[in-house]
Amino acid sequence: MSAHRRRSRVAGRIARHALLVVSAAFALLPFVWMVSLSLKPPDEIFQPDFHLWPKTFHGVENYRVALTAAPMLRFLLNGVFVCAVIFALQLVICVPCAYALAKLRFRGRDTLFSAVLVGLLVPPQALAIPHFVLLYVFGLLDTYAALILPWIISAFGIFLLRQFFRSIPDEIIHAARLDGLGEFEIIWRIMMPMSAPALAAFGIFSVVAHWNDLFWPLIAVRSEDISTPALGILLFRDDEAGQFLGPLMAGATIIVAPLLLAFLFAQRRFIDGLATTAMK
Repeated sequence: MSAHRRRSRVAGRIARHALLVVSAAFALLPFVWMVSLSLKPPDEIFQPDFHLWPKTFHGVENYRVALTAAPMLRFLLNGVFVCAVIFALQLVICVPCAYALAKLRFRGRDTLFSAVLVGLLVPPQALAIPHFVLLYVFGLLDTYAALILPWIISAFGIFLLRQFFRSIPDEIIHAARLDGLGEFEIIWRIMMPMSAPALAAFGIFSVVAHWNDLFWPLIAVRSEDISTPALGILLFRDDEAGQFLGPLMAGATIIVAPLLLAFLFAQRRFIDGLATTAMK
């Protein structure tokens, strides 16, 4: 019986790992294919035979065109600036809100948390017209403010941090109050350092969402000088997208690479933050 159980466990592990490998392959295939196309000359891209490595290496030319045909560095800097400011302002707003919902007792707290949950159900596209009208009224269209202000309040960030804050013992909060710390001092000096995994997880979600966002910048921005990476990549399009497909894939690779590097550096805290939040 024990041998049968061991064989069953081994078979189960093999099946799980096989499923993970297949899922990872499907997830990575578009990225691998994108990198492959960025290294090929135009005549190889549309050939019917399948090969990842190009017969004639054309990567240097494709990446040179990607970096010179459009101000790619400017797009990347715009993306870094916009994502950093959005995330910083989200922390300023979301962390106190999450702390209040997790650790303070006041009338209407559950109602406010229900409103946060409702906010999670509203797609960002549904708010595009109200945001556009408000920014137009205040004359903020085609500015960095138009890219930043609509996203500084994150229902997802409040929910994620609130769930993490609930896992922190109340005794720590009470001890800090006995030491004379105010609520905001508790938030910034105690809760923030203890919440590094949750903040890393939220940061990755926030940065990826706004780095890859094309819908809103396409509506709010017209100037090339403040275009984000996803919007800037549209400059590589031509009528048939044939000659520029290699540089287009090279530009897409350049834009995706910072996100991959950021995730590799923060993946441990990202997983820890999600695991701790899921336990609550």
